[in-house]
Amino acid sequence: MPTASMSPSRRNRPMPEPLDPTAYTHLVQLALAEDVGPGDITTQAIVPADAMARGTFMAKTPVVVAGLDVATAVFTAVDGDVRVRRLRQDGEACPAGSVIAEVEGRAASLLVAERTALNFLQYLSGIATVSRAYVEAAAGRVAIVDTRKTTPAYRTLAKYAVRCGGARNHRAGLYDEVLIKDNHIRVAGGIAAAVARVRASGHSRPIDVETSNLAEVDEALAAGAEIIMLDNFDDASTRTAIARIAGRARVELSGNMTVARVRALAPLGADMISVGALTHSAEAADISLDIRT
Repeated sequence: MPTASMSPSRRNRPMPEPLDPTAYTHLVQLALAEDVGPGDITTQAIVPADAMARGTFMAKTPVVVAGLDVATAVFTAVDGDVRVRRLRQDGEACPAGSVIAEVEGRAASLLVAERTALNFLQYLSGIATVSRAYVEAAAGRVAIVDTRKTTPAYRTLAKYAVRCGGARNHRAGLYDEVLIKDNHIRVAGGIAAAVARVRASGHSRPIDVETSNLAEVDEALAAGAEIIMLDNFDDASTRTAIARIAGRARVELSGNMTVARVRALAPLGADMISVGALTHSAEAADISLDIRT
């Protein structure tokens, strides 16, 4: 898993706008119903109802935190009396060994909520951590943006975590941007026809066209595409395509992007690099929750 720098300058990034609770409340309820079902039989058998405990969330490896509101909502849903004290904020880079948050309340409630809260926090912090690594590889020379390659029903949370990592959101879904991909082009009978149909439909949004070779770049330019995606181009073809486009359209690079690849491509003059790996294959962050009475 790529890890982001933990330098102080990176810790002071602007924090993302908080998530609207409507984005995760129902997911928290579904997750608890899935995990707890009619009751936690182990905790019910072992833990006295009046026993109190404290828990500590700790980063076991360097992480960028994301999802504290969601993790808090898990504890609140289980037991409204549980208290959560945050020592870090979403978007903050934490070295290994950092205490992220503390919880206090009924021991049984902490044990019931433990796994679900960790699942959300680890999942979202993993995305934020990977996103930060890509952003740092780009070093401000090109924007890092996400894709629609997200776990179904978790896109809003995943894209929030991307923002926590300092990367940008691309399309939220099929409804907010026009992206003509290879399958659209084949169905339409070519790039020119696909672009013409979008124009005829009355859409005023910028048109992004996916291309796989220099001939298609020329077709997209001739059709008047505002954004041209260079999909899986090698370095030499990327340089040639960017020179050919010459500012007549914004340039998006895409396809099997790694941190090393972004570092190599960042100076070439593209406007953005879209990275599916931010959300489709980020490892869960290594965060523990140690509960003690």
